[in-house]
Amino acid sequence: MGSHDIGYKIIGDDMQFVEIELDPRETVVAEAGALMMMTSNVLMETIFGDGSSRSGGKMMDKLFGAGKRVLTGESLFMTAFTNSGYEKEKVSLASPYPGKILPMDLSLYGGKLICQKDAFLCAAHGVSVGIDFRRKLSVGFFGGEGFILQKLEGDGLAFIHAGGVVVEKELLPGEMLRIDTGCLVAMTRDVHYDIEFVGGVKNVFFGGEGIFFATVTGPGKVWVQSLPLSRLAGRIFSAARGTSAGGKDEGSVLGMFGNFLDGNR
Repeated sequence: MGSHDIGYKIIGDDMQFVEIELDPRETVVAEAGALMMMTSNVLMETIFGDGSSRSGGKMMDKLFGAGKRVLTGESLFMTAFTNSGYEKEKVSLASPYPGKILPMDLSLYGGKLICQKDAFLCAAHGVSVGIDFRRKLSVGFFGGEGFILQKLEGDGLAFIHAGGVVVEKELLPGEMLRIDTGCLVAMTRDVHYDIEFVGGVKNVFFGGEGIFFATVTGPGKVWVQSLPLSRLAGRIFSAARGTSAGGKDEGSVLGMFGNFLDGNR
């Protein structure tokens, strides 16, 4: 059974939302809390599982789908929005923080997309939200945003959210790109992902850029964000403590000691 063929329009610039157009009986599944508004004949239902077509059957399938979401740090539940009327209806789903909403037609990427665990926003009913394990221990312990990445599978539309400006890179076979571990948003199924130590005592203790890179090797596409949520949250937390937003301790093992050396204390 294929995914529902939904229509959409992305509205806004820095704080975007996606307006989904549903034909009668069509459904879109979203993360809990993403709703902005909906028209009168859209039925909202909390569902248990990952929202794929197969999770609507046996209880064990639902438990398995929900368990996958727990491993990625998400809620057990998602929200399904279904057009219960006889005309086209609309539901609008908003991004959680400043950035861009990216529409991903999974049928164009071999039916699978790997993304950071908090990137998923919504998808057509029939798209499965699962997990993608990274086998190497180095990736598990030092992978930045998490050892377990999300895996979106199906043949329909999925929408992911990224912070700040988003850049799409096409990698040739064997071509490698080093990325800050928090800035990697998504990649296609054939891209190889690993973690690399920055190296150098000065880089580790005084560089302020973290001590590990994410390395991605082609062939395939990768999407990179300029403002990961962890960085935004860190700056807000620093400002709340009265520290300088321009401090250079981001990712540094010295933390406040680095600020002291820079004269910020």
